[in-house]
Amino acid sequence: MNIVFVSPHFPPNYYNFCVALRRAGGNVLAIADTPYDSLRYELRTAINEYFRVEEMSYDALLRGVAFLTYRHGKIDRLESHNEHWLETDARLRSDFNVPGIKADEVLDLKAKSRMKARYMAAGIPVARGRVVQTWDEAKAFVEEVGYPIVAKPDIGVGAAGTYRIDSDEQLSSFFATKPPIDYIAEEFIRGAIVSFDGLAGPAGAPVYCTSHVFSQGIMETVNEERDISYYSLRELPADLEDLGLRTLREFGVSERFFHLEFFRTEDGRLVALEVNMRPPGGLTMDMFNWAIDGDLYQAWANIALGKSSGGPWQRKYHVGYAGRRHSHSYRYGYDNIRHTFGRLLSHHELINSVFRTAIGDEGYVFRSPDLAELQAALEYALERE
Repeated sequence: MNIVFVSPHFPPNYYNFCVALRRAGGNVLAIADTPYDSLRYELRTAINEYFRVEEMSYDALLRGVAFLTYRHGKIDRLESHNEHWLETDARLRSDFNVPGIKADEVLDLKAKSRMKARYMAAGIPVARGRVVQTWDEAKAFVEEVGYPIVAKPDIGVGAAGTYRIDSDEQLSSFFATKPPIDYIAEEFIRGAIVSFDGLAGPAGAPVYCTSHVFSQGIMETVNEERDISYYSLRELPADLEDLGLRTLREFGVSERFFHLEFFRTEDGRLVALEVNMRPPGGLTMDMFNWAIDGDLYQAWANIALGKSSGGPWQRKYHVGYAGRRHSHSYRYGYDNIRHTFGRLLSHHELINSVFRTAIGDEGYVFRSPDLAELQAALEYALERE
């Protein structure tokens, strides 16, 4: 089978998808704007043919896929697992009749207003919200829900360009400076961010799923430069699993990773936030694997090639991430953390600059079968001077 992987070198850990595809017997074809010789050795040896483009424009990628089709025949799969390229992937699949999410489906997975409509159609609670073009429209919405509200790009990645607005003055300032794109205004929900994450199989049911609990939302992390931590659960709350599975059915998810975000409100309810048809960001793909002592890169590759995904996988460990910032001073350094929690420490690295605003400059990953022990390690790593 011919599999085109777009931007296989980024994020840095995604080279593992190409390695897994090659291991499973796929003909791995890759397109990116990076010189071939600068790709890591493991990636170069996994790729059967590499097409370099000068820029990652749609026309350049279209020519790249056309060339690889000419060289290898019909393309059976095309993927990047990257939110930034989700719409581009869908257009290329439509143009070359490749299975997967097509161009006419992708807006339901990109536009927050359309996600909200699909959630409501499935009977899943959502934060009240609507696209607002003018100050008057936004003020009318505020009259319904009250301050604070959250304004975010209707189509956007992460928390970029997302604002909490607490007053008429801030609302006026927002409209005076906002970029010329559609924004959606939503009521502010007080509560914790929890996710339903995993990999859907060919029939749509998850072949693996888990949940993560976050210290706060990405908006607060980015806008206030907070430290961030999050950890996985070994036992899924029944209501979260129910809403997560209903969401997968509503959006017709299959043979893809998913990252579904919810608020857990102060009174215990779940409110849907947004759908992401990709792996969670940062180091979370690797955290999946450390939690199960397995390989979900390989599981996806096997599914893509029509093979058994493997498993079932047991959630053996809680796995947690602590993200530290160079701008903050911490009580304990790496040596202290290693000495005190070394048996729990799975990984430590400096984070790629692209992700630092969201998950910090330096990341620590811990795992333990005991949640209290894991939380103690996360708190220790983030304790300030």
